[in-house]
Order: sequence, then structure tokens, then C-alpha cells
Amino acid sequence: MQTATLALMDRPDPVGDDLRSDDELRAVTVGELEVLSAPVLLVDYDAGWPALFDEEATRIRAALGSRALLVEHVGSTSVPGLAAKPVLDVLLVVADSGAEDTYMQALESAGYVLRIRETHWYEHRLFRRPDAPTHINLHVFSSGCPEIDRMVSFRDRLRTNPADRDLYLRTKRELAGRTWKYMQYYANAKSAVVEEIIARAH
Repeated sequence: MQTATLALMDRPDPVGDDLRSDDELRAVTVGELEVLSAPVLLVDYDAGWPALFDEEATRIRAALGSRALLVEHVGSTSVPGLAAKPVLDVLLVVADSGAEDTYMQALESAGYVLRIRETHWYEHRLFRRPDAPTHINLHVFSSGCPEIDRMVSFRDRLRTNPADRDLYLRTKRELAGRTWKYMQYYANAKSAVVEEIIARAH
């Protein structure tokens, strides 16, 4: 099952709203909530993931042109050697993510579907592309949003620091073996170690 995870797939919410209840998740979800009620599938790192990201980035830039201010591969699939959910997380920066009329139609024409709208949290939007060969979570933020630096810094720290990468992998494997009603609750459970690593990155 392809399941979107809110905002940074591996992040706690810095404004304190951890989206830990069914009602909170339902309030920001476009369409029906997708129930997991199972352990989380982690797979070994796939050397083909960067090429898949490059294809997705090309698709996004073709759809948006100069409106795509930044397109980055983030999340666990962007870290060589790190086991991950088989979901590519893509960061897209636009001028104003809250102004959906400036970019949403173009993304929809390219096959992306809006699944998450977090107006209270940096105007974050999350799209998926149902016809993609691999699962895609496309995270959209506004230029200058603090979460952009957090996502990229977290990725870069894991790419360059084996100790933190191993710590994160151990945490993921331990938590992934548990049964989670929603994928977001698995993401919430990693909050402490993610914050610890981000603090060292900064």
C-alpha cells in the first residue's frame, strides 16, 4: 500500500502539533485515510533510487518550469546504504506553497494528486503520483521555509556520518517491526532520534 507520511517523513513537528490522533490526521488528509495496521516494510538500499529521482525531478521541472525553485531527493532513499521504505521523498520548493493555483494544476497535469494539506504547518502540501513505477511522496514548501534546511541537513548528515546513519538505521529497524495503525505514527516514534541527529548537523 502506498501511504503518504506528513511533511518530513522522518520529522517531528517543530510547532508541537505531532498529528498523533486519528482526527488530526483526518483533518489534513485529502481523501480517505489509508490504514496500515501492520509493521512497516523496510528494504535494502537500491542503487537505482537516484536514477528514479532524476526522472521524477525532470518530470516536475518540465511541468512547472521556473516555478520549481528547488527539487531535491530527501528521506532515507536519498542516503546510500540506508535501508528504507520503498518510497521516494522529493522536496519541491515554490514561491508560495499556500498559493495552490500557481502550481497545482501543472502538477495534476503531470499525474500528481494532492493528498495532504497542512495549512497550519508552513503551508505544507504533499502530492503522490499513482501511476509512478515506484511510490512517490512530493513535499511542497515555500521558499525560505525552515523545514527545507532541516530536511536537507538531515539527509546530508546521514550521508556523511556513519555513526548517525547506523543509529538511525537501528532505530528504524526496531520501530518498523511493530504494528502501526497509520504510517504517520511510525514517523512520530522516530522524532527523538531525528531531532538528536539534526541538532548535531547544525
